[in-house]
Amino acid sequence: MSWLKRRRRDRLRRQPFPPEWEDILSHNVLYYSLLPDNVKAELRGHVQVLIAEKNWEGCGGLEMTDEIKVTVAGQAAVLLLHRETDYFPELRSILVYPEAFVAPTVEENLGDEFVEGEDVHYGQSWDWGTVVLSWRHALRGTRNRDDGNNLILHEFAHQLDHEDGVTNGTPLLDDEDAQAEWGRVLSGEFEQLWRDVEQNRRTLIDDYGATDPSEFFAVVTECFFERPHALQKRHPELYDVLRQFYRQDPAALRDSAGK
Repeated sequence: MSWLKRRRRDRLRRQPFPPEWEDILSHNVLYYSLLPDNVKAELRGHVQVLIAEKNWEGCGGLEMTDEIKVTVAGQAAVLLLHRETDYFPELRSILVYPEAFVAPTVEENLGDEFVEGEDVHYGQSWDWGTVVLSWRHALRGTRNRDDGNNLILHEFAHQLDHEDGVTNGTPLLDDEDAQAEWGRVLSGEFEQLWRDVEQNRRTLIDDYGATDPSEFFAVVTECFFERPHALQKRHPELYDVLRQFYRQDPAALRDSAGK
């Protein structure tokens, strides 16, 4: 990171945080209320950088507002706490629709033919620098911290995953030991989820995580922050690996807050 970028970001983080933005975080990003004051200040600084550096666009008739920006940036900033960060460096634009949106698809058919179609989405994370969200679904996820579903966490976890240039379920890790432990634990957990889904067994982790390793990482990130006690109890190794990566312990945080 260049000294000029670092200085600009330090200046952004030192700017006064608007009181109305604080109200938005408290009301819409429920995880924020669990944080001690010094960590709240860290998150607010991340919000200021994300809002200033990214391009924000309302789509489908949605007017981009401070509430949308602060809510999305605040929830995304949870993933950056306590870590050296370049603020999702591949991400350029955040597009927000009022509701679920339709995106084109191209699928290979038999005989090497390609069939165009359309799918309905709540969110997408594109490798070429864009996150797309349904505001209704994003807001519903961030206002309920206990259901294990959080669209913003999911899509921004994909951005973390892609920081090394490959979206494969393995984000940038500290060293070879961390990479080895990550590969061992997450590969085993992914395979177990896939088998459970195939056998129609009930799982704590959303079965969408069995799609591929990148979706597994995004789904378990949601579960780690939203259902930490259950994940820690049923998947202790997975919880510990995520705790080390994110440098946060949501279960202990909730215990200390009495929530």
